[in-house]
Amino acid sequence: MKHVKNILLLFLMLISINISAQQDTLKLQREARALLRDGNKLYNKQKFDAAAIAYRKALDKDSKYEKASYNFGNTLYQEKKYKEAVAQFEVTAKTAKDKFAKAEAYHNIGNAQMEQKQYQQAVDAYKNALRKNPNDDETRYNLAVAQKNLKKQQQNQKDKKDKNKDKKNQDKKDQKNKDDKDKKNDKDKDKKGDNKDKKDDKKDQENKDKQDQNKPNKNDKKDQKQKPKPQPGKMTPEQMKQLLESLNNEEKKTQKKMNVKKSKGKKVKQEKDW
Repeated sequence: MKHVKNILLLFLMLISINISAQQDTLKLQREARALLRDGNKLYNKQKFDAAAIAYRKALDKDSKYEKASYNFGNTLYQEKKYKEAVAQFEVTAKTAKDKFAKAEAYHNIGNAQMEQKQYQQAVDAYKNALRKNPNDDETRYNLAVAQKNLKKQQQNQKDKKDKNKDKKNQDKKDQKNKDDKDKKNDKDKDKKGDNKDKKDDKKDQENKDKQDQNKPNKNDKKDQKQKPKPQPGKMTPEQMKQLLESLNNEEKKTQKKMNVKKSKGKKVKQEKDW
């Protein structure tokens, strides 16, 4: 009997705790809803910073509050915090039980991705939204725009890649032309240098030949050395011959005069008287 009484008391205590917990939960939910309403009023007044604070407090009261989570994402979107907005909408898309709420979350993910020019992610998000709500014409329109932008983006990337490739090829071609030109210039320079050297050698040779012409020939020196030079006080054989001939002629003349003189002064020889 006593044992049954204890069980009854424990059961009543559990019921009391459960009721208290439910009351606390309901209280938190009411507070969260009040904060949500405050946030909506601020949002409509475009006081997005204050609205974000209200929504964040509402989520502190009730972390699974789908409306507060979704509206908080919208506030981040309005503040142009697109990356944070995507993360918040993804939470809503995962936790929301209603397929239309999920569709709206994916739709807004697509919008935030479009703002970041992440068109492939935007296309995927809009497709997910249409899977949840195929009749949403606005989402279908946004999907078409995202696909168009994605195609343009891919084409631009391809053109840029081709342009970079062409530029790279052109740079290689220009470099090759420059190298060829440098080689040609070096070759011409070497050729010009060779021609200059040849010209200088030719000029040097001409100067040398000219100097050699002006310079006494060694053979001439040798001949001059071998041929006796007239020395002071000495006569050449030719001069000696001429001198001898002159002396002979003089001697003959002198002898002739002497003979004439002798004949003129010669006394007639007389016979002696004995």
